[in-house]
Amino acid sequence: MGLGARSGVSAAEVLAAVDAVGGPVDALATLDRRVTEPGLVEAAQTRGWPLTGHPAAELDAVPTPHRSARVAAAVGTGSVAEAAALAGGGELVVPRTLHGRVTVAVAVR
Repeated sequence: MGLGARSGVSAAEVLAAVDAVGGPVDALATLDRRVTEPGLVEAAQTRGWPLTGHPAAELDAVPTPHRSARVAAAVGTGSVAEAAALAGGGELVVPRTLHGRVTVAVAVR
């Protein structure tokens, strides 16, 4: 599952977004500069999921159906959640879905 999140997001917000989207979850992936975000770390630890971060340039190279110029200007990639979900390959089954301060996307391999 790929995640995009605003700074300061809580574990409860992350888990609520993950649960709202559903789908198979065996790991969380996001932008490398977010892997130390306490809410993401706590959410991953709570469910026993590994949390992986990818550099913006790597995420930017992943073809995704949705891209945001605003996000690209802010973090260096036009897609975080979808690109992170697809970074290891697979098929996008849930496109980026915004839940409060968290964006979630699901890919299956």
